[in-house]
Amino acid sequence: MARIAFIVANDFEDSEFSVPFEKVKQAGHEAVIIGVEAGKVLKGKKGSEITTEKAVKDLKAADFNALVIPGGYSPDHLRMDIKMVGFVRDFFKADKPIAAICHGPWMLVEADIADGHTVTSFPSIKTDLINANARWVDREVVEDGNLITSRKPDDLEAFSAAVLRQVQNGIAPRIGTPQAAESNVDRAPPMH
Repeated sequence: MARIAFIVANDFEDSEFSVPFEKVKQAGHEAVIIGVEAGKVLKGKKGSEITTEKAVKDLKAADFNALVIPGGYSPDHLRMDIKMVGFVRDFFKADKPIAAICHGPWMLVEADIADGHTVTSFPSIKTDLINANARWVDREVVEDGNLITSRKPDDLEAFSAAVLRQVQNGIAPRIGTPQAAESNVDRAPPMH
């Protein structure tokens, strides 16, 4: 059984938390809700409520096998907390799966781990990821090493399956270069 961290703050996208959370539990793994504070009731964008079980300051990445970052406005709140950003970075350094959907990849930018990776996200943060030197592609799910990214709630089946696959089988191979063609679309030529 794996132990999987879900980092969440207010205004999370309800289904982007609940679907992978339930799939992880159905697969027999432990899913732990982590926030800036323990025992805090958080509200989703569509009204669902969850309660954080653990505070990030009391945890370390070594206690978990993988990390899930639901989207909505939650990642924007979480990236303001230095301990949360360090927690995410530590998963990356330990080569453990990090799954971020929708606006979740904002945390990858904040933790300075998107650089050189191929990712996807909700289209509104595409420029943020490109500016962080990531290669952005428009796909249902992208697995580049230990980074798993998806765009929106419609991608949740593929996203959840990728999380469970990496927990069971180990991380995916790195995509590396050359850049996928769609990552260069809309990119201005370099200034000289």
